[in-house]
Amino acid sequence: MTTIASIPHSFDLSLKPEVTAFFDAPTNTVTYVVRDPSSTACAVIDSVMDIDYAAGRITYTSADQVIDFIGSHGLTLEWLIETHVHADHLSAAPYIQGKLGGKIGIGENITIVQDTFGKVFNEGTEFQRDGSQFDRLFKDGDTYKIGGMTAFAMHTPGHTPACMTHVVGDAAFVGDTLFMPDGGSARADFPGGDARTLYRSIKRVLSMPGETRLFMCHDYGPNGREIRWETTVAEQRAHNIHAHDGVTEDDFVRVREARDATLAMPKLIIPSLQVNMRAGDLPPPDESGKRFLKVPINGL
Repeated sequence: MTTIASIPHSFDLSLKPEVTAFFDAPTNTVTYVVRDPSSTACAVIDSVMDIDYAAGRITYTSADQVIDFIGSHGLTLEWLIETHVHADHLSAAPYIQGKLGGKIGIGENITIVQDTFGKVFNEGTEFQRDGSQFDRLFKDGDTYKIGGMTAFAMHTPGHTPACMTHVVGDAAFVGDTLFMPDGGSARADFPGGDARTLYRSIKRVLSMPGETRLFMCHDYGPNGREIRWETTVAEQRAHNIHAHDGVTEDDFVRVREARDATLAMPKLIIPSLQVNMRAGDLPPPDESGKRFLKVPINGL
């Protein structure tokens, strides 16, 4: 099993980036602005584009809040990070990039996701399945800079093949690998997902120092509690309902697969996949200039 020891010895886990969260209630998604405390440089992680699916209407209220925050604080956007191809919300990365610049990055296994769902949505040969829609494809162990901070990309598949956890100083952005301790873990039944692989990825994340801050991509307020998105490695190891210390891989797989069998598909999975596998761009227009999202019948 790969371990956190692959983080370079020079990586400064004591650095504390400034993290500002934006919660999108319709999709229960958390977007983060991660700032280098020693400069104006920042990154945006897992942005949200608003969609009224029934009306076929796209808006950018959520993204504009992030843009306004970055502008009002005099920050310079260097990266737009996607932790994975989301199935529950649409990315606003190209919209934000058009306003503020920055590079869009995702895990290199986006090509697997593109190949899978390119076939599901019958995209044809004009849809590139090489990840070229993104500015950077991260491999496990890659590093990149946010101002003076070094960020580390860790491959944590299981929810999807392309999931990455991004570690910046003492903060780790885990995407859908983990939920808050009382929420457990993400589903592993999407194409390319695997509960056993997810367990190993979670254990890799939880091998970091106990004080490491963990930032979730989603929270649903289990049992009516208030929405939360930040925890620590130590809290997860002690209290995560699916993956606390002492839970074996077989135990986890049994619970995760039983839970997945009860779950409905996310409400926005069809538009989300078509947009997010394109790095947040909408499908190309037809000859009349209109853009359409497809609904595959019995295809998911």
